[in-house]
Amino acid sequence: MSWRRDSGLSDGSTMHVDLVGGYYDAGDNVKFGFPMAFTTTMLSWSVLEFGGLMKGEIVNAKEAIRWGTDYLLKATAHPDTIYVQVGDANKDHACWERPEDMDTPRTVFKIDSSSPGTEVAAETAAALASASLVFRRSDPSYSKLLLRRAISVFEFADKHRGSYSDGLNNVVCPFYCSYSGYQDELLWGAAWLHRATRDPTYLSYIEVNGQTLGADETDNTFGWDNKHVGARILLSKAFLVQNVKSLHDYKGHADNFICSLVPGTSSSQTQYTPGGLLFKMSDSNMQYVTSTSFLLLTYAKYLSFSKQTVSCGGVSVTPQKLRSIAKRQVDYLLGENPMGISYMVGYGAHFPERVHHRGSSLPSVASHPAPIGCSTGFAVLGSSAPNPNLLIGAVVGGPDAIDRFPDQRSDYEHSEPATYINAPLVGALAYLAHSYGQL
Repeated sequence: MSWRRDSGLSDGSTMHVDLVGGYYDAGDNVKFGFPMAFTTTMLSWSVLEFGGLMKGEIVNAKEAIRWGTDYLLKATAHPDTIYVQVGDANKDHACWERPEDMDTPRTVFKIDSSSPGTEVAAETAAALASASLVFRRSDPSYSKLLLRRAISVFEFADKHRGSYSDGLNNVVCPFYCSYSGYQDELLWGAAWLHRATRDPTYLSYIEVNGQTLGADETDNTFGWDNKHVGARILLSKAFLVQNVKSLHDYKGHADNFICSLVPGTSSSQTQYTPGGLLFKMSDSNMQYVTSTSFLLLTYAKYLSFSKQTVSCGGVSVTPQKLRSIAKRQVDYLLGENPMGISYMVGYGAHFPERVHHRGSSLPSVASHPAPIGCSTGFAVLGSSAPNPNLLIGAVVGGPDAIDRFPDQRSDYEHSEPATYINAPLVGALAYLAHSYGQL
């Protein structure tokens, strides 16, 4: 990214802690720990399931994960404390400026035993645990550090229960409010620690607490807020692949989710656009497309290994059917849709040109060295000129319920990219590129 320079180099200094690094979540300049941790978990899961198909890209994938985990290690360096946000989101959103020019407050927000945040703590534990598996062979000492931290962070999450949306309401809401509660993250975090440690205490935790943590809830949305479905798919692997008999029910829980997606079955509950795109909500819908596609391909892998299928109201759904649904979603994202537009910036003949992203939309430091003030940039927000800097590979929020996409910079619901849209797509693309001979 030749048009980017260093930014946020004093992050954390107001609290005498080093919080330099990590990712801005989307088109703004705030570091939100909750979606950042989920992004890191999904990048790790992508590598764990499909890293063998990434060939030369595996090095870049691991680098992207380490950029996230290095930051999460800093954010969890003090026991029973997690620094969960850098930047005042309201003040940041009152400016349209490059990260290199930031002059808004880089306020640091934390959770601790007196002001808990179980969901962000348990998600952070999941990120560290999953990444520890990624680095187990290539960097054993780093892997051990990640796993030790994951264990202590999960213990903190479980012991000091409470939603971070309560203690930090005016800070994290409405940006990354936890709407689904923290039970899903506890189940998800325990599932990752079980996979990373093989410690029977985590299996026992899941067996004892699974139901109260919502293992069999009927929700079928997987993303930065709700992890129930991801936990079900992950735990079904322990049953299908590792033959952990006590987790038999998770195959049923996972099947229920799958059946809700398959069109034409009696249990189908999913809305699709006329052009065939999975449609969950008008704001940043593509995140659900990428996360669901990843889960479909991952579950298909587990089913194939154990030579099983899914029964949806008497209809047998094969792993190949799940793969075809996922492929259709990814094909739509990459340009096979009524608009003929790829929703990945820089890919295909026609893609979003007015992406809702400060750095991409403003002239780069290389071409415009002088600072661009907080409010000066708003002239660009309403402009119809294409972004001067291509945010290569970024996937935007996507079209509306009837396949329309206006490509307007101010339309953040459809035009804003986000790390957690891209992260699950990494694994899905690795599988699809391999299986269709494109790597």
